Amino acid sequence: MCGIIGIVGTAPVNQMIYDGLTVLQHRGQDAAGIMTCDDQRLFLRKDNGLVRDVFQARHMLRLQGNMGIGHVRYPTAGCSSSAEAQPFYVNSPYGIALAHNGNLTNADTLMEDLFREDLRHINTSSDSEILLNVFAHELQRQGKYRIDENDVFDAIARVHQRVKGAYGVVSLIIGYGIVAFRDPNGIRPLMIGKRSSEQGDEYMVASESVAIDALGFERIRDVEPGEAVFIDMAGNFHSRQCAENAEHSPCIFEYVYFARPDSIIDGISVYKARLRMGEKLAKRMLEQWPDHDIDVVIPIPDTSRTSALQLANHLGVNYREGFIKNRYIGRTFIMPGQQQRKKSVRQKLNPIELEFQGKNVLLVDDSIVRGTTSQQIIQMARDAGANKVYFASAAPPVRFPNVYGIDMPTSAELIGHNRDVKEIAAAIGADRLFYQDLDDLISAVLYKKNKTRITRFDTSVFNGEYITGDVTAEYLQHLEARRNDGAKGEREQRENAVIELHNNS
Repeated sequence: MCGIIGIVGTAPVNQMIYDGLTVLQHRGQDAAGIMTCDDQRLFLRKDNGLVRDVFQARHMLRLQGNMGIGHVRYPTAGCSSSAEAQPFYVNSPYGIALAHNGNLTNADTLMEDLFREDLRHINTSSDSEILLNVFAHELQRQGKYRIDENDVFDAIARVHQRVKGAYGVVSLIIGYGIVAFRDPNGIRPLMIGKRSSEQGDEYMVASESVAIDALGFERIRDVEPGEAVFIDMAGNFHSRQCAENAEHSPCIFEYVYFARPDSIIDGISVYKARLRMGEKLAKRMLEQWPDHDIDVVIPIPDTSRTSALQLANHLGVNYREGFIKNRYIGRTFIMPGQQQRKKSVRQKLNPIELEFQGKNVLLVDDSIVRGTTSQQIIQMARDAGANKVYFASAAPPVRFPNVYGIDMPTSAELIGHNRDVKEIAAAIGADRLFYQDLDDLISAVLYKKNKTRITRFDTSVFNGEYITGDVTAEYLQHLEARRNDGAKGEREQRENAVIELHNNS
């Protein structure tokens, strides 16, 4: 889960890309990068850290040109090396840079093919670099000195044939323009914006509509699953469906947690979807517990606020803000390593004791993943004087790992894996626990009045059904070996050793 942006403008785009990335910062706080193009030269700045920390005035002045792409990253495999900050670049053919949101499920096979057949070297463990080299190879095999949009689209069609998994992509080709494309299932979001002026038309693509709105562009539409769009340097817009049998199946977790509530993704308002999640959950709770004794509903900030407010309204219970959030602490479940997550929760949230003392409190969160955060927050509520602490999740139990770009842990580290609701409640210390029903979640997002062509959602984290059809038990075991906290700790130790060696040399 990352944020990407690409702009072809009529004036320097460095500031616009920077501003767009700050709006997309919620999609990744591990690293940030911008690459711009001025005539035949590329300019790059990328590093670990937040957007505001990576880019200083001196960096911005060097990012010249009217065309560029940007990326904010969080580590899908728990690695926080700056070597894997994006965009990535290859000089052949033409000079191509790429930024990617998602995860490739056949990355190992592709890496082997790239080395043995395409004679290309991959320098990092990032599947984004693999994707870049596949795209570069498919462009190169056409053997043309000059290319046009049709050559680009033909190359992307072959990328779709080779690559499996989730990918929303922006790519810059020196001397030609910016291309953006989306996997045939449209798992990760990508939207098009346009702005017209006396100087000409400007286009941008971004992971969420909020970035388009913030930069004063008009929202045009989403990139369709399997579609590619190409904006040349003159501001001309081209598009083509490049995948066979594309089926619109976006990740439903975008609506539950990742996207900002003011975003519109694939024609669906995230805010409205979360309101309906609260309504559905309240209805389910009243069916199970009509004579409840809840005194107050308190959200766990920030993502759950919308659902919690609507839930409280339908329960007829007071809604109160009971936790104050330190906004300078990153999202806990994104952080590599269990120890860092445990340490950060109490730094991140502080209870308002007056809202808890002597009350039966219902805490509402968007989801429960590891359960570590939920357990500590419930204990914080008790320490603040709560009489009883109930807990509700706007999403169903997360029982399976995500393979499409979200660094959810291994099955063994998921609180919902092989546990029923009562066992989960006991594990996190809740007096009573309520989960959203999966069908209710789908109907909350896929509302009948939405103008969308979505046929289904990827709900694999809830039901284990992986929509790309290529996820085997062996693949999940391999993923578990890379993602568990022990493996992440070993990687962190190796990285720290390299940094120490570098500093001492």
